Amino acid sequence: MSKVNIKFESVGKSYGPLRVVDGLDLDIREGEFVSLLGPSGSGKSTILMMLAGFEDVSEGTISVGGSRIDLLPPHKRNMGVVFQNYALFPHMTVAGNIAFPLEMQGVSRADIAARVSRTLDMVQLSSLKDRRPIQLSGGQQQRVALARALVFEPSVVLMDEPLGALDKQLREQMQLDIRALHKRLGLTIVFVTHDQSEALTMSDRIAVFNRGKIEQIGTPREIYDHPSSRFVAEFIGETNILAGDVVEIGERDAVVALPGGTKIQVARPKSLARVGKVLVSLRPERVSLSPGAAGENVISAPIKDVVYFGDHLRVQFGDEAFGLVAKAERRTVEFNAGDTASLSFNAVDCWVIPS
Repeated sequence: MSKVNIKFESVGKSYGPLRVVDGLDLDIREGEFVSLLGPSGSGKSTILMMLAGFEDVSEGTISVGGSRIDLLPPHKRNMGVVFQNYALFPHMTVAGNIAFPLEMQGVSRADIAARVSRTLDMVQLSSLKDRRPIQLSGGQQQRVALARALVFEPSVVLMDEPLGALDKQLREQMQLDIRALHKRLGLTIVFVTHDQSEALTMSDRIAVFNRGKIEQIGTPREIYDHPSSRFVAEFIGETNILAGDVVEIGERDAVVALPGGTKIQVARPKSLARVGKVLVSLRPERVSLSPGAAGENVISAPIKDVVYFGDHLRVQFGDEAFGLVAKAERRTVEFNAGDTASLSFNAVDCWVIPS
């Protein structure tokens, strides 16, 4: 396992009485891609700015490679930063923008030329080196900003919602490009985003923030399949939250009674030691509507609404006693509002979270 590269210890940030970051403890390993994910105002961008040196730490310490850096000015932290607005110099060429941080460090002209050329090749912009930013597309400008952050070979690259200004198709392509670059160069990347799919696609680990604290941290699979709270379950993708009472506990499964009397089998987490009220998270894509489908849980319910999404149908079930959403594959079977259909799902796909 790689060693810890970045370490936050009891880091806090306040603006007068407003507490933005509260007692942050976070280790990021060398070569790891960690996304800081959360809604606006959750503290994730402030954490990145403290790491970069553009915001002071109110309390606690930040270390990189075992050395404390929170008292150092930004230019002595050896970090590349990519902002959402790219912050390119409009009067400079692509090559000039990329060379700028090396010129500020007093690097020789010959070394600058070699490193700029190498970095242009890395982001596939060599043919555009003499253009100005205004002559580039949004995706190309983003690549220039990334190249400028990489050219001085920093130990850490920080990205503050760098893809937010791009259209959907280009954003998805850039996600894959940055992911590939990370794997090829072995960079340590700290990436701030409020886009859940972006974090799931790119990250080794995701730290989900809520009101200045980490609500949960883990791999994309852990965060998505095993949310630790209702906030995480609802913030990461779409989920059904079913409230009920645990009425029976077995070695591997438990039985939850939903309002209206329906009982479902759920996976039993280790922490579930007694009966009582719980919430159950069930992802829509884990619900099967295929004719004859079988699972531990089979329920007949009225269809409230059907929405066509191209690659799937979003089918909403609901009455006074029961309601959930399912994602159905496109098949010859038609689902129409007002019909009654059978849906099924497995206990392993029902994740219990505290009520």
